[in-house]
Amino acid sequence: MNNPKYFLYARKSTEDEERQVMSIEAQLAELAEFAKRENIEIVQKFIESKSAKKPGREIFNEMVEKIHESREPVGIISWHPDRLARNSVDGGQIIYLIDIQRVASLRFPTFWFEPTPQGLFMMQVAFGQSKYYSDNLSENVKRGIRQKLRRGEWPSKAPLGYVNNPKTRNIELHEVKAKIIERAFEEFSQGKYTLESLGKRLAEFGLESKNRTPLAKATIQRMLTNVAYIGLVKHGSEIYEGNYQPILSRQLFEAVQKKLKERARPRHSKKRHDFPFVGLLHCGECGGMITAQFAKGNGGIYRYYRCTKKFGSCSQPYIGENQLAEQLQSLLQIVAPRDDWTEKMLKQVEIWEKENFQSSRTFVQNLETELKTVQQKLDKLVSAYLDGDIEKEIYLEKKEGLMKQKMSLLKQKEDFGQKRKNWIARMDKIKQ
Repeated sequence: MNNPKYFLYARKSTEDEERQVMSIEAQLAELAEFAKRENIEIVQKFIESKSAKKPGREIFNEMVEKIHESREPVGIISWHPDRLARNSVDGGQIIYLIDIQRVASLRFPTFWFEPTPQGLFMMQVAFGQSKYYSDNLSENVKRGIRQKLRRGEWPSKAPLGYVNNPKTRNIELHEVKAKIIERAFEEFSQGKYTLESLGKRLAEFGLESKNRTPLAKATIQRMLTNVAYIGLVKHGSEIYEGNYQPILSRQLFEAVQKKLKERARPRHSKKRHDFPFVGLLHCGECGGMITAQFAKGNGGIYRYYRCTKKFGSCSQPYIGENQLAEQLQSLLQIVAPRDDWTEKMLKQVEIWEKENFQSSRTFVQNLETELKTVQQKLDKLVSAYLDGDIEKEIYLEKKEGLMKQKMSLLKQKEDFGQKRKNWIARMDKIKQ
């Protein structure tokens, strides 16, 4: 049988598992030297940069199709069997092409093969080893990620506002960008910006795309809904409690989510004028509600209040806002506390403050006990899943419920802390 003509196949993936594999340029150089030394005639080269873990490589499939179309059996030259296949489907195709004598020879600088039963067996072993290595490495990577998630560590590239710390293998705050992110959330929650204008605002602080343009609206949307900023790690469909410093409070994050929902469902309402006393007062004569309106005169615009006369005729005339304010001030002076009551009121405030502190401490302790119980349940659930005691579907369902419970407790704790601060601030103001 004449020496067959050869197809050269070179491949390298950019995935982690193949970072140490020889580059395509190096493979081509080595194969050219090997072909020259072994007197191998290469008629066509097939080169691609794609993982071989799954079937569906376009260039590989093109080579297989060319082999089927060839009038004569061909040979394949490659650096190693794992360049041809790392999955059972593609490996099976190569073995089948040898079985039906469409491939007459396989040549590798790093691996011996001949088309005999022993050679085919060794080739199947080589493909099997490649698949085992790929599967095992993939499982090791997944196991490592799961372990990082259990420890609350960030498993990948740090989100905007954080940096990866190679020593701790976790993320930490970027001193400048974290403050910019927090300010962006605060200003968006106050309704100062749209998604587009917020992107331009961030560009002023140096946070922009690789092309030096403002971040796209979709990018801003993802940033504003990223739970990483409140200390949560989302991986796939699961959420884990992160072991790193959050940029935002949950209260601020929820305020932004509320604002986003409002923007998603715009309400077209008529412009309302600012009449501070509307809805507060009733007519002293007929009991009808007091309404207000603008009036122009003497080069200015004035606000007037009047009875709606809902219950029939009423003799009360219009009244200017300043005049109405004076009447209200006079009424408030009647019910205002006397100066000699001040000392008694301050003493009562101090009693309330002590009672509030005691009840607050009890409430927080109860919350922390509940949080500890939920965390223990989460830890046991994860251990049971990793030990294979429960199915993945049950694990995900149970975990979702426990995580919601935990988030609710954390939000209660944060909201209560804010209310406590507001109470103290009000009491201090009264004392002053």
